[in-house]
Amino acid sequence: MRFSEILLITTTVTGAICVLDTLFLRHQRMMSVLPESGQKVKEPWWVEYARSFFPILLVVFILRSFLAEPFRIPSGSMKPTLLEGDFIVVNKYDYGLRLPVLGYKIFNIGEPKRGDIIVFKHIKQNGESIDMIKRVVGLPGDRIQYKNKVLMINGKPMKQEFRAEKTDVNAMGDTFPVRELKEDLETVQHIIYVQPEPTPHEHFYRYDDVVVPPNSYFAMGDNRDNSEDSRVWGFVKDEDIQGRAFAIWMSWDSDAPKMIDKIRWSRLGTRIH
Repeated sequence: MRFSEILLITTTVTGAICVLDTLFLRHQRMMSVLPESGQKVKEPWWVEYARSFFPILLVVFILRSFLAEPFRIPSGSMKPTLLEGDFIVVNKYDYGLRLPVLGYKIFNIGEPKRGDIIVFKHIKQNGESIDMIKRVVGLPGDRIQYKNKVLMINGKPMKQEFRAEKTDVNAMGDTFPVRELKEDLETVQHIIYVQPEPTPHEHFYRYDDVVVPPNSYFAMGDNRDNSEDSRVWGFVKDEDIQGRAFAIWMSWDSDAPKMIDKIRWSRLGTRIH
């Protein structure tokens, strides 16, 4: 069960207890004690807990559902823009207000733009729902091609500028060379990684020609040869988008040898582009 679902259930249950107690149970307790006895009417423990936690849960639920929500980056698919252990804040209202948990848009404010980094729900083959984060490169109606590590949108190749030779590390701890490039999506310029040599999974990352359908988006990771994205599992539906990532509030390097070095201080509070 997702945290948002647990939060909804606990908020609903504690709120229902508070309402039930206010309308019925408190009056019954008051009637059970004679006024002249001077005894204090004690609330049941479950009512005390509900009254204490409901306001806090309600505020957290509203903030997470309609304003901003924190997420943790679990993999290196968005390197070098986002690193494993980055804790990001996602704007929940940029693309419209949605019903919590269900995701149904009740008020439209805007649409994802090319270059936006979005968090969305992805349903795996076994039916499990997970949160993923990728960059929007294709909008509804766009024709997308990806050949020889170059992205083409509507027949036009997106410019790439070489920056540096780097070394990347995958989830298994293997190191391999990558080229750091600046890619120009025309609406935004950002940094990507590509491996200079063909990879064993090269056929997964070749997209000859596809048109993005309505209410859908083509999303890719910035770590182009180490990202499972729309090239593998298809389009991101608008109804599955949870928000736009806009800032890093914490970054934790679990591989750092010293405790003082585990926090990546330079990344705290930085905006995401």
